[in-house]
Amino acid sequence: MRGPELAEMNALVAVAELRSFARAADQLGISRSRLSETIRGLEDRLGVRLLNRTTRSVSPTAAGDRLLVRLRPLLGEFASVLDSINAFRDKPAGPLRVSVLPPAADLMLAPLISRFLAQYPEIDLEISVDAALTDIVAGRFDAGMRVGERVERDMIAVRIGEIRGVVVAAPDYLEQHPRPTTPQDLRTHNCIRFRYPSGLLVPWIFEKEGRRLEVAVEGRLTVNDAELAVRAALDGAGVLYMARGYVAPDIKKGRLVSLLEKWRARSVPIFLYYPSGRRMAAPLQAFIQFFRENLQAR
Repeated sequence: MRGPELAEMNALVAVAELRSFARAADQLGISRSRLSETIRGLEDRLGVRLLNRTTRSVSPTAAGDRLLVRLRPLLGEFASVLDSINAFRDKPAGPLRVSVLPPAADLMLAPLISRFLAQYPEIDLEISVDAALTDIVAGRFDAGMRVGERVERDMIAVRIGEIRGVVVAAPDYLEQHPRPTTPQDLRTHNCIRFRYPSGLLVPWIFEKEGRRLEVAVEGRLTVNDAELAVRAALDGAGVLYMARGYVAPDIKKGRLVSLLEKWRARSVPIFLYYPSGRRMAAPLQAFIQFFRENLQAR
């Protein structure tokens, strides 16, 4: 009887961590039917059930749990051994998977991705854009990118830049409403609010000469998509608090007007983070160094 193969071990870990055949198949880049066959074949050869399956969930059996406890470190060590070969290459090589918040993907990564791929032709980069707080270990990502205060404490975090905020409104809106001169004036305006996947609303925070002020705004429109929020502001639906990069072209062309310029809308630091107990792979080292250097230059 032949022993289990590496692909089968990877398949088992993916299904167990993601608790879903469909999500694991997407991550592994294979069909769901092929993944099911792989797991069934592994269980048949070992003579024991490794996963409990229902129509709604997947979970390891006692035997599966015991195998996974020993298997995860071995697979991690195997990946480290393969990555060590990078020391003999001219440039880092191999796969790199990163989970990124939408603003960081749109405003920080998008302008630089093609340059990174050109500089490192042997790195295969996969970027998953997700507004939710993704568990990068369970999702088998090499790293994540998000706002600093939303990084777990057991992660190593590297600051790679910041996203600046700005308050804007369309000229048509300002013709019908008095222009705010202080953040408190926003309480009388129709403000377009933004909601996180967690359900929390994005706070409207301002800074001036060391003073920090948060304003509880009201408005008839609440969204969770940046492009929709900007479109609504352009159409005069209200005042918008948004990352500057999303609205900079419209400000430059006069389609939106920057407000409260004596106050600074909060800037949020963006961190690239990865598990503290894992040796940093060469592709990830290259990724961090590249984006730190290029974002500082920009």
